[in-house]
Amino acid sequence: MVKKIPIRKCTGCGERRPKKELIRVVYNKNNEEVNIDKTGKLPGRGAYICPEIECLKKAKKANSLSRALKISISDEIYNKLMEEIDIMKD
Repeated sequence: MVKKIPIRKCTGCGERRPKKELIRVVYNKNNEEVNIDKTGKLPGRGAYICPEIECLKKAKKANSLSRALKISISDEIYNKLMEEIDIMKD
């Protein structure tokens, strides 16, 4: 039996990729905070983005990450995502 690979859509470019290849951003209603979820298991509403600067810029410009999480996202979160992408590229 072949194991099914979960596919998610990038909020930046709209491309569908395996869940493991994407970065998950989570909004937790209880704590009212946005986090980068490295494990993929944090509770809350999640959105996915490709580990590429271009996708993050598209998501920020189109406000698609905010729409996916149904909250407004600060520049601080975008900066954390930029750092995370830079770390992943190394």
